[in-house]
Amino acid sequence: MCCRFKRNSTHFHGLFCVPSTTVLLLSLLACGNANAELVLSKVWLNAGFYSAHFDSNKGLRNANPGLGIEYQIDEKLALTAGRFMNSDSAHSNYLGAYYQPMRFDNFKFGIVGGVFNGYPKAFDGGWFPAVIPVLSWESHQLGVNVMLVPPLKDRLYGAVSFQLKYRFEK
Repeated sequence: MCCRFKRNSTHFHGLFCVPSTTVLLLSLLACGNANAELVLSKVWLNAGFYSAHFDSNKGLRNANPGLGIEYQIDEKLALTAGRFMNSDSAHSNYLGAYYQPMRFDNFKFGIVGGVFNGYPKAFDGGWFPAVIPVLSWESHQLGVNVMLVPPLKDRLYGAVSFQLKYRFEK
């Protein structure tokens, strides 16, 4: 694993690499049930986000490349982790869960909640919680998550973020 920490008086500033967050996610899955098998048809991989910012005149990075994973626990719940280049051109990590109880055909609606880091103007780049609405469309192997990220004063910029995802088998 490739984990490094910077420590100040109040926060750990994680510089987790993708393998670390992925290992953490898979470890959490293993803790839930020692006999559980990792089923590839429940794994989605993504290559980051594309964010259409509400403040398009601020020179923000719209393309947010990275690597992420979702593991579908059941029809309504999935765990997620990853790393990406955020809108401030800094590396961010996330760990969280999707809860999408509403479903219509290939569409699901709900929330994604978790913790993020790496935003220089938000909590000195340290970890912070977030809960945002998400709409997903999923076919057998392709999917997209669409999230509404609200602005947070001058710390985080609002956007509609799109995340393409791929599943190896189904």
